[in-house]
Amino acid sequence: MDSTQLILFLFTSLVLIATPGPDMMLVMSRSIAMGQKAGIFTAAGISAGLLGHTVLATLGLGAVLQASELLFTALKFVGSVYLIYLGVKAFRTPLSAMNVVDSRTVSYRELFLQGAISNLSNPKIAIFYFAFLPQFVSSESSQSTPILLALGITFAILTFLIKGPVAFFAGRLSGWLRANPSVQSWLNRICGGVLVGLGIRLAFDTRSGQ
Repeated sequence: MDSTQLILFLFTSLVLIATPGPDMMLVMSRSIAMGQKAGIFTAAGISAGLLGHTVLATLGLGAVLQASELLFTALKFVGSVYLIYLGVKAFRTPLSAMNVVDSRTVSYRELFLQGAISNLSNPKIAIFYFAFLPQFVSSESSQSTPILLALGITFAILTFLIKGPVAFFAGRLSGWLRANPSVQSWLNRICGGVLVGLGIRLAFDTRSGQ
C-alpha cells in the first residue's frame, strides 16, 4: 500500500465512522443515561467487535455470509433479538435502580460485552469489512493477509478514537440528569426505545441497506 492509498483509507474510514448510525446511537444513549464511563466502555466494546470482524473478514466469512442467505438471516435474527432484549431491560429498569454517574445495575464489563456482541452479531458489518478493506490492498500483493489485518485494526482504533470522545461529551449531561430523577426515568425509557428500534431495524434490514 502506498501513501496515497493509506491517506484515502484513513479519510474514508473517518467519514464512515463519524456518520451517525446504530453504533453511534448506542454509545450516546448509554453515555447519556449511565454516564461517561458507560459510554466509553460501550465504545471500547464496539471497537473490540470490529477487531473480531477483522479476523472473520480475513478468514473469508464475509464471502460466506454474502453467499448464504440462511446464515445471513440467522445471524441477523440473533443480533436483532439481543438488541431488543437490552432495550426491554433498560425500559423496565425502575427509578430506584438508577444512578447516572455511578450506576451498578450494569457493570462496565457487561457494557463492554454488550457493545462487542451487538457489533459482532450484525452480519452487514462482516460483509462491509469484506467489501471495504480489500479495496485498499493490491491484488498483486504477496502480503495481503497482514495488510488486511492491519487495515481492520486501524479502522477499529479509529472507531474508538471518534466514539470515545462522543461518549465523553454526551456523558457530561449525566450530572444534570442525576439532579433530575424524573428525567432519568424518561431517558432510560428512551434508551430502551432506541435499542428496541435498532433491533427492529436490523431485523428488517436488507443486504443492500446501509
